[in-house]
Amino acid sequence: MPEPLSSLRKIVTLGALVIALTHLIWPRLAIDAVTLVLLVLAALPWIAPIFKSLQFPGGWKIEFQELQKAADQAEKAGLLASQQPQSSTGFTFQRLVESDPNLALAGLRIEIEKRLNLVAEKHGIEAKGRGIGQLLRLLSQKQVLSQEASSTLADMTGLLNAAVHGASVDPRATQWAVTIGPRVLGALDEIANGP
Repeated sequence: MPEPLSSLRKIVTLGALVIALTHLIWPRLAIDAVTLVLLVLAALPWIAPIFKSLQFPGGWKIEFQELQKAADQAEKAGLLASQQPQSSTGFTFQRLVESDPNLALAGLRIEIEKRLNLVAEKHGIEAKGRGIGQLLRLLSQKQVLSQEASSTLADMTGLLNAAVHGASVDPRATQWAVTIGPRVLGALDEIANGP
């Protein structure tokens, strides 16, 4: 069964190429900005994974879903709890999503770091004074986390760090934090409280 996204990419590409070809067939229609834009549109679905975002003249900006990619990697690495952890009040970062999306994503990053500290301490690794990157390397070296899990968490926290530094936050990123974030925290709690 063909993947819907792949089919959409093909349709967009073929449509843009047909329009560009039609534009080129008639001599009165010179090669101009229209043709160039259509060729870019034809290539865009195939080159999208290379870019974080593209901005076209007039302020039209396309944001690509890096956090969703990180969530997919987390699923493969076993870093998503099957259910969200039960909490009577929810996580603080979840309550901040509406009022301050950057602070909400920064809060998720802090919660991930707290859990990584707990995991490290449970496995005899001194966590005090170590950054997330250093902790992840040590947890991977001691085989507490797989290389894939460590790499995924590094990517995820790197993306969340951008929010700490004031990056513009896509509303979909805050929704991601509310739904995927607690599952990541749940999986880290399971690792910290495991055997």
